[in-house]
Amino acid sequence: MAVDRNDLPTSENEWRVRLAPEEFRVLRQAGTERPWSGEYVETKTPGIYHCRACGVELFASDTKFDSHCGWPSFDQALPGAIRYVEDRSLGMVRTEVRCANCDSHLGHRFEGEGYTPRDMRYCINSVSLRLEPGEPA
Repeated sequence: MAVDRNDLPTSENEWRVRLAPEEFRVLRQAGTERPWSGEYVETKTPGIYHCRACGVELFASDTKFDSHCGWPSFDQALPGAIRYVEDRSLGMVRTEVRCANCDSHLGHRFEGEGYTPRDMRYCINSVSLRLEPGEPA
């Protein structure tokens, strides 16, 4: 269940108390988990992936695919769930993916790689997600 915006932490110190250290590093400090280390990299379980910080629905499992990049990959986000930020770190331009509800870092979006007919890859940290098993909406 998603946390109402009014009930979200208002400071990074409050987030630090709410989240485990690795969750805080990735979600609030835009970190990245090590490739192939996340719990959802190879998961095929049907369901909905939620933001680990606030619980909002982000991705349906039927949009997940094997990109062999070391992180869970999706080719479509649920409408209105994501916001995008230009990321110029690491000497390149990328599109950072953030939760539209709590502004937590999820990963990055890449276009033009040809993995799926939608030609989109959302490369998402497992630690940013929580899977609710069941049939995708």
